Amino acid sequence: MDRTPASLLRAARQQLDGREADWLLMHVTGLSGARLQLAADEPLDASTATAFRDLVSQRRGGTPLAYLIGTQPFRSLELTVDPRVLIPRPETEELVERALTLVPANGPASVADLGTGSGAIALALKSERPGWRVTAVEASADALAVARANADRLGLDVDWRHGCWFTPLSGQTFDLIVSNPPYVADDDPDLEADVATHEPAGALLAGADGLDAIRCIVAAAPAHLTDTGWLLLEHGHRQGEAVRAILSAAGFSAVRTHRDQQGLERCTEGCLRGDEDHG
Repeated sequence: MDRTPASLLRAARQQLDGREADWLLMHVTGLSGARLQLAADEPLDASTATAFRDLVSQRRGGTPLAYLIGTQPFRSLELTVDPRVLIPRPETEELVERALTLVPANGPASVADLGTGSGAIALALKSERPGWRVTAVEASADALAVARANADRLGLDVDWRHGCWFTPLSGQTFDLIVSNPPYVADDDPDLEADVATHEPAGALLAGADGLDAIRCIVAAAPAHLTDTGWLLLEHGHRQGEAVRAILSAAGFSAVRTHRDQQGLERCTEGCLRGDEDHG
């Protein structure tokens, strides 16, 4: 059986998106795309070819690409991911972008990331605002181990806490609390099968309407925010109205929802005291 990169990719591209096939072959060979092109007609060893075909088969079966190659880009970072954590999404990069505007860039701000998972939000904020004090909370010990490993590899100093939402933050207040919590309804028919099968349910599902985690966070957040502190939440694209109502009912001011690059309502913020300067 032909084991050259060219033939392996031709066969794989009949089953997968071409770019995904390229990424998988780069992963198993450790070679860049340019190097593979130069060696397109040079046979790979049998074990490498077998490993590549196995990854192609797993991808066809629905295993997310990020889990197969073990990494996922997030803003300027390359994060290690595996089935212990949710794969960071582009929409969450936009949440980080919004978070960066809510607190002065040059101040010693204190920020908490609730439900940190792989550490994506906390690590991105720390990398782009080194002067901020960033604390990250995660209920899953397995996920927290992934986040810590990412921080160690990237050399970023985040205060990691194991526990559920605010439990490990007793007596602490923050200028900004940010979270990408579970927000999928338990029986949501729109949840992609690959996601439901392979990604951790605890990071996805949040009750009958998908808002249980958000309600919990909003109810407890005022006790953990400074007088002018902000709460910023990612949510489903059909949940904006409900999240605005939850924040307003809890006494938050300047409640505002922002749309993602697809024009869908994706994150909502509120301040303990009205601050209309953040557009």
